[in-house]
Amino acid sequence: MLSERQQLIRDMILYRHNLKISELSQTLEVSEMTIHRDIKPLIEEGLIMKTYGGITLIRDQSIHRVEEDECVYCHRKCDDRLVYRIILLNGERENACCSHCGILRHRQLGDEVAQAICTDFLTGTTISAHLAWFVLDTTVHIRCCYPQVLVFETKEYAENFVKGFGGKVLTFSEIMKSFPQHLKLSCKNS
Repeated sequence: MLSERQQLIRDMILYRHNLKISELSQTLEVSEMTIHRDIKPLIEEGLIMKTYGGITLIRDQSIHRVEEDECVYCHRKCDDRLVYRIILLNGERENACCSHCGILRHRQLGDEVAQAICTDFLTGTTISAHLAWFVLDTTVHIRCCYPQVLVFETKEYAENFVKGFGGKVLTFSEIMKSFPQHLKLSCKNS
């Protein structure tokens, strides 16, 4: 059974869709550690997911219609410079706000995905996700979902970026295999 404070958090996230831990702490007049304990059952229930510094509502796609400019995974507004587009075998299209959400959604859909398209972080060139190079754990903050995943058209671009801003370069198949495990660790520790 949820406490009164947990019910307030549930009501707030259902209304606002995204909340900061610090904001919840101030609003409910408790420590951030208390907020982290309060949201644990909501995460386990599958209602919310942790993001960098906050929480985001996870909605059942069969119940809620997702707008074209809204992320299919976390429901944030999509930025054309970061969007990860998924084209399904049945012709339907889904947009994720960034490669973080795109990779997670791509894994959920599995064999239903016909094609995935993303945009090079430096040049803005549209490329197939299968041919892209992904940078994970960089120090650059793009103000989207965490852990951040940046996309590059060439291995050379990705490696040069990592020289200046840190991170790890992965191929599409590598990130599809390793990212969910990395995400679980990051969500628990962020």
